[in-house]
Amino acid sequence: MALVEVHAVSKNYPRRVGLRHEDRFVVRDVNLTIERGETLGLVGESGSGKSTLARMILGLVEPTSGAIRVAGVEVGGSRTHALRRQMQPVFQDPSAALNPRMKVLDIVTEPLIIHRHAYRRISGESPIDTRKPALLAAARELLNSVGLDESALGRYPHQFSGGQRQRINIARALALKPQFVVLDEPVSALDVSVGAQIVNLLRRLQREHGLTYLFISHSMPLVRYLSTRIAVMERGRLIETGEAESLCADPRENYTQQLLAATPELPAHR
Repeated sequence: MALVEVHAVSKNYPRRVGLRHEDRFVVRDVNLTIERGETLGLVGESGSGKSTLARMILGLVEPTSGAIRVAGVEVGGSRTHALRRQMQPVFQDPSAALNPRMKVLDIVTEPLIIHRHAYRRISGESPIDTRKPALLAAARELLNSVGLDESALGRYPHQFSGGQRQRINIARALALKPQFVVLDEPVSALDVSVGAQIVNLLRRLQREHGLTYLFISHSMPLVRYLSTRIAVMERGRLIETGEAESLCADPRENYTQQLLAATPELPAHR
């Protein structure tokens, strides 16, 4: 069974046009699956519905119709809270995603504190130890996993570069040891060299932790580099899916061909 299953999912928002009310569909009748351990690249222009679909999978936006299941649990159902530990987001803007008033120690350990009681209730295991020495050790390990050292723990987000802030975001996303991570344009706000470092970090973390990724981008070459499979969205519809290399070598849809032609190729080595 796939880790993520999306069945006939749509999202519309009502709007008024003159004297009439009509629905504006942001996502329309999308079906897709994401297998355990793979990276599904979701690509399309701005406004194509990629982020809205991702937020519905995360349970942050309720679909108008359809059903979404993660690890066999329906998102939006009574057990949705149990899924919060299993799926985590990394958003586009690393500055906006971090509380400027919190030190890094508090940022990366906040999920452990929030979920300690829920974890015990859901799993039946002992709660995560939230005593300060245990939290400090956990924070050190998380920062080390993303290439930062413990000197960062006592500093604030504004004291870091954009790439370092995104590494902190990734460390926080890993705190609860999720199965599934949604990467929503995680390098688009970074310069090319720093973005390449973050992409390679994400590949390493996937191997080490057995993560499943939904990687969202408007760049076909970047999606091709990181993804196992690619899904292409246009105006809220999923128009084409396939294995990354075969889809990029022989795209079926004109829109996919245009996306491929719009951005330069990345280096061929993987």
